[in-house]
Amino acid sequence: MNGPSRRRVLKGALYGAGAAALAPALSACGSVTGSVSDAEEIQYWNLFQGPDGALMKDITRDIEHRTPGLKVRSTVLEWGPPYYTKLAMASAGGRSPDLAILHLTRLPGYAPGGLLDPFDMELLAEFGVRREDLNETVFERCLYEGEPYAIPLDTHPFIIYFDRDMMDRSGLLGSDGQPLPFESPAHYLEIAEKLRKDHGKLGPLFGHVTDAAMGWRMFWTLFNQTGATFDLTGSRLEIDREVAAETVEFMADIARPDCRTMDLTTAIAAFANGQSPMIFAGEWELNTFRSAKKDALGAAPFPTFFDRPGAASDSHSLVLPHQSDADPDRRRRTHRFVAELLKSSLAWAEAGHIPAYRPVVESEKYAGLHPQAEYAAAADHPVLDPQAWFTGSGSDFQNRMCQALQPTLTGSASARGAVRKMESEINTLLSKPNPA
Repeated sequence: MNGPSRRRVLKGALYGAGAAALAPALSACGSVTGSVSDAEEIQYWNLFQGPDGALMKDITRDIEHRTPGLKVRSTVLEWGPPYYTKLAMASAGGRSPDLAILHLTRLPGYAPGGLLDPFDMELLAEFGVRREDLNETVFERCLYEGEPYAIPLDTHPFIIYFDRDMMDRSGLLGSDGQPLPFESPAHYLEIAEKLRKDHGKLGPLFGHVTDAAMGWRMFWTLFNQTGATFDLTGSRLEIDREVAAETVEFMADIARPDCRTMDLTTAIAAFANGQSPMIFAGEWELNTFRSAKKDALGAAPFPTFFDRPGAASDSHSLVLPHQSDADPDRRRRTHRFVAELLKSSLAWAEAGHIPAYRPVVESEKYAGLHPQAEYAAAADHPVLDPQAWFTGSGSDFQNRMCQALQPTLTGSASARGAVRKMESEINTLLSKPNPA
């Protein structure tokens, strides 16, 4: 495209007259990269907080202990737009860390603008990680112009959790301890009603109200299962409106009557407290449910309601923020750290994430993780956001889609109205130039 690139615009903002106004937002960037206590340390930015953050710290510390000469300085930044803004500005302004976490669905907004550098797969192979060791479907999304601009650490999909005792009492578990298949949307609705009657409690739950992602995750999961057209490559969205409307109507049926007005926090609490036999949620909720349900907790890949399996997913991926004069030795040590993170991902799987490193997922130790091993197959059919500069986890795009869906899911608008609103919002975004 003509005009200044995103990287040049950002660089101008950093060093031009706007720098003073941006100073508060960039203070974290300046402080973390300007306070290096050891020149040998690899600077590693991530967005992991809470249990995930503690686990990543433990994994990093263990890698340092077993890898002589490898030192890592981890910096945790606020998840969401603040993180991605700081990462872009650091890369554009010449103060980038050596390594960072990026949701893979955000890659189209970074790689084309020169904000990232590609990985050296031969160097990773030297440290024991080959391309064929990685989840192939996810790795394909790591490529830009044929080069790997990200290395996937995991896949984190939309799945179902269920109460084994309640599902078993209703005769809905197979011999493998997994829920019996739902043969169609209508069959699912019949089963949901049976569960309400059998237990005198809430049916399956879906927390969506005011959430900035859950409505979109459900739509994108179900719509992809139909195989219908959803194309963002042109100047306007190409979508099968009839299938989209049917998908939204089924979403509304899922929400009726138990969770039409239920937000995610309420839904999580209701399932954890035994008020519901099943919940649609992300695998990242595992620790919450495991603490509450103990051995009664079950999990499975998202049900196949339509023609093909799949569920909305993303991947915590590792990227090399752009450095105009990268030191070869630091880059080598950074690649080694990435390889060690992948080989340590059995520990990462404790948090529920499905490792992208296949030797771990295919190991006997991983097979012994419950319920993680029961939903590991979800990584075989990940449905990442459609590729565009404005899509991805934590994006305004996902929030706009959720806002378009809300009136229908809460019962105040038609499914066709929701589809029209979604299409209008997407076309507005498509009309804007890609800033990369």
